[in-house]
Amino acid sequence: MAETLGDVLVRLRRKRGWTQQQVADAYCNATGSVTKDAREVGRWERGTRIPVPFARCHLAAVFGVPVGLLDRAAAHSRSARDQAQEALPQRDSDALTLNPADMGAIHTALTGGLVRKPPRHVDPALIPYFQAQLLGHYEADMMLGPLSLLDTVEAQCRLIGNLIDQADGSTRRLLAEVGVSYATFAAWLHLDAGHPATALPWHDVAQEMAHRSHNHEAVACALVDRAMARTDQGSGAAVIDLCDAALMDDAHLSAEVLVFALQQKAHGASLIGSRKEVDELLDRASRAIGQVDAEIWGTACLRTPNYVEVQRATCYGRLGLAAEANELWEQIIPIAPSKSRRDTAVWSARQAVASAALRDPERAVDLARHAAKVALETGSARTVRELSSVATAMRPWQAERIGQDLAEVLAPIGRGAPHG
Repeated sequence: MAETLGDVLVRLRRKRGWTQQQVADAYCNATGSVTKDAREVGRWERGTRIPVPFARCHLAAVFGVPVGLLDRAAAHSRSARDQAQEALPQRDSDALTLNPADMGAIHTALTGGLVRKPPRHVDPALIPYFQAQLLGHYEADMMLGPLSLLDTVEAQCRLIGNLIDQADGSTRRLLAEVGVSYATFAAWLHLDAGHPATALPWHDVAQEMAHRSHNHEAVACALVDRAMARTDQGSGAAVIDLCDAALMDDAHLSAEVLVFALQQKAHGASLIGSRKEVDELLDRASRAIGQVDAEIWGTACLRTPNYVEVQRATCYGRLGLAAEANELWEQIIPIAPSKSRRDTAVWSARQAVASAALRDPERAVDLARHAAKVALETGSARTVRELSSVATAMRPWQAERIGQDLAEVLAPIGRGAPHG
């Protein structure tokens, strides 16, 4: 039987040999609060009061456990009515479906709306701390995949949201800038894990933080990140409109953000079938990328070798230009660094589709085999989705031995050659 949140808190406290007052003291040290005492901890343990998401985030930090553990226990503890009003979305291996009421409750929780505190001093030194942490998360994501990082990134983003509400002046705005990067990264992790519904509230958080930062580049980045999600939905017009909004003041954008917006708009152009616009946008992005000297907004334009040509190959594949896409992948994939293995798996799956279109099924299966191995190791739903396209492209050979080989390759990830 699943534990209630009270049961979990009692177990964690006893494991540390703490009293309820020691838990309260540790919680107050973590949050700067002076309002918690042993009586409140006792209410949490008895289940007469459920800690709100902000409190669960800090309790998880106090005990050194994933916040998801406490969130799931909280969901088990409360009534269905309480869940609709307070709970964060619970994550499992399947994509989630949320109604508008759920989305509003999630957004309230994510933005710290359930907790209001008077302003207090927030040390500006926290800003470089969070920035350094985020750079480490980017590196880890490339090697581990989304499932290993979701709880950590979400918890830190919620903490930043609370600090924004407590800070003043320039510190508040700089924290909001950092928060944009965390929120958009959280959205990306949800997308890569195959949970598009739970990515949307994080995009909303990013938009709010961007506007609170008073930084037009933050707003532009949040718009382009939302356009990325719309690309996954196949909505070319939405992608183009969002990127055009980000580019409205392009003369005042840094080279990094300009490249980010141009390449994403190219994806929108590929969705509506315009190769000419794809090439024009990516050629412009290619000229601008040489002027990028740092990734302030974490756009991956420097972390990903051949960044613009990766986008071009992807767009060409979407446009059905198999020969052109395959030629680019042949140049890109062999020189990709080992730490980019998950990205390389996605690219290999895309090249496999091109190989099948070029009537080279053996090469397609070899590429799919590599991609499937990495998909299993990292839990990347993005790679699995690309491999589904390989199965479709290989339909002409599904009755042959090579088609059976592909089915064996894809079976462990729950994909196979389509029937009919």
